[in-house]
Amino acid sequence: MEAGTHAAVAARTSIRTVLSDYFELTKPRVQSLLLLTTITTMYVAGNPSLSLVLLTCIGGALSAGGAGAINHWYDRDLDARMERTANRPVPSGRVSPRAALSFGVALGIASFVLLATTVNVLAASLALSGLLGYVFIYTIWLKRSTPQNIVIGGAAGAVPPLVAWAAVTGSIEGAALYLFAIVFYWTPPHFWALSLLMKDEYAKAEVPMLPVVRGEDETRLQIGLYTMLLIAVSVLPFAGQLFDGFYLAAALGLGAVFAALAVILRHRADRRSALRLYLFSLAYLALLFIAMVIDVRL
Repeated sequence: MEAGTHAAVAARTSIRTVLSDYFELTKPRVQSLLLLTTITTMYVAGNPSLSLVLLTCIGGALSAGGAGAINHWYDRDLDARMERTANRPVPSGRVSPRAALSFGVALGIASFVLLATTVNVLAASLALSGLLGYVFIYTIWLKRSTPQNIVIGGAAGAVPPLVAWAAVTGSIEGAALYLFAIVFYWTPPHFWALSLLMKDEYAKAEVPMLPVVRGEDETRLQIGLYTMLLIAVSVLPFAGQLFDGFYLAAALGLGAVFAALAVILRHRADRRSALRLYLFSLAYLALLFIAMVIDVRL
């Protein structure tokens, strides 16, 4: 009995480990913010049913998860050389490269089929474009070749608002492009703050992130410049009469804090300031999109 009990416990532990590893392949921490922008955009675009929101989120999660799994497969050599990522499922050997790739492709296919059959083909196509952009443009092409990788490749991460808008309206309007632009211009200062913290790791893996190629001073300068661009872009939905005063106040208030943290980072040039800006950037995007929903419901 005791031997059987130990075997059962070991089997359950093994199953949990496998499930945990495959879940990690989908990059769930990244997905949480993408899903928030999806849900909030849907309520800005109209009055979607709960089932439509749920199906769109599942489809988006499958697409983003597929992109993440394929990224784990392709970047396994880089991940093995960085302490932060060496224990990921593929470089650690817990999941084979072929299994990770197959899992990612399967999730991408499932996403397209689900969205195309239950939401609409436009939303499905946009989600697929985000996956393909992340895999082929960012992961395979830009990440290893240019310090501007996150600027251009960041467009893939800005696709969820377009998917959400298409899911509710069946089309892409100018208003949706405002939200796409906000996420697009938010990505560089957000990611470069993290890259300052991970500079030595990226240098070790020979990944040409901005701090590695052009130095920390230039990175802090670019963070400041892109923060100013982000603030300007965040005002465009108000100027375009998509939102009213509540949103404008939120955009300017959150933008002022973002700018202040960028200035502090520029002058202090320490890890604490970089971490503080990185963490605030996460809250910034979440709060800004929540403010959009509040504004249209007032």
